[in-house]
Amino acid sequence: MVTVSIEGARVRFEVEGWDKLWSLKSQLEIPLLHIVDARVDPEPARGWWHGIKLPGTNLPGVITAGTFYQLDGVVFFDVHDPERTIVIDLEHEHYTRLVLEVADPEAVVAKIRAAIVALHS
Repeated sequence: MVTVSIEGARVRFEVEGWDKLWSLKSQLEIPLLHIVDARVDPEPARGWWHGIKLPGTNLPGVITAGTFYQLDGVVFFDVHDPERTIVIDLEHEHYTRLVLEVADPEAVVAKIRAAIVALHS
């Protein structure tokens, strides 16, 4: 699971617990300006094929965590439960997309979208 916090014009995605080991990453920090979209979407986390696994872990039905190469670029996953998944589309970053499990997907997406709107106001 991932905890999301917004500090100024940056969003910090903090990987929690053992997922740091499985994903080989403890946090990601992304400028709000590089976030194209944030949405609740369980579909990318479902199934067994998530792309070519680079550093990370993929046990279908249990955990998908780490970096995966897909046709449209590099994607970071940290998901146990697809029903609590958000997807963050990025530009000008190493990752084209983040697929993350969070405690309250709707609230996190609303918080990110509100921060983006506030930044552009």
